[in-house]
Amino acid sequence: MSSTPDTSADQPPVSPAQRALAEAVAEIERHVATGGWDGPVRVFALVRTQAALDAEPALAGQLPPEVLAVAAADPEHLTSVEQEGLPPSDDLEGLLGAIAWPEGVHGAALTVERIVLPPEAEEGLPEDPDAALTALLAHPQRQDVRLAVGVLRDGTSWCAVRQRAADRDDAVGQGPDVVPGLVEALRATFA
Repeated sequence: MSSTPDTSADQPPVSPAQRALAEAVAEIERHVATGGWDGPVRVFALVRTQAALDAEPALAGQLPPEVLAVAAADPEHLTSVEQEGLPPSDDLEGLLGAIAWPEGVHGAALTVERIVLPPEAEEGLPEDPDAALTALLAHPQRQDVRLAVGVLRDGTSWCAVRQRAADRDDAVGQGPDVVPGLVEALRATFA
């Protein structure tokens, strides 16, 4: 359980690499959103598109022409590759702890859904985890959110947060460190 992420002050990307990451995270979040709510954790490798095309020319046949054009003009452009068949884990931390990325992967992203409450609402939750979950699910200030977090090998990060109550692409909050705990956990997969 965590307090509501601060999405009130969306921040623009500051470097070409962060801009490419922001675009990739936003695209991943929109893609996951098409599947609706109550979905599983999803993990994505991020590769520089042009570098991937140089290493594997046959990939050009799998990408839309507009992606090929953008990649040719922007060496920072990223393509996401969803990771399937991940190792079983009881929790997100365990899952991320089991992931190691090969050198060809420039970054990683994940999406996860969470229930958040304002900090003052968390104070009265029961100590027992099952009772706390029951109280959390019934709390009138509860917010369901989908968090999309991406990081690059150099530590650059970007986050997107969609609230179920405002389930529109134009209502997604974004910024580099909106969800700092998930940013750090994802960065650790490159350590």
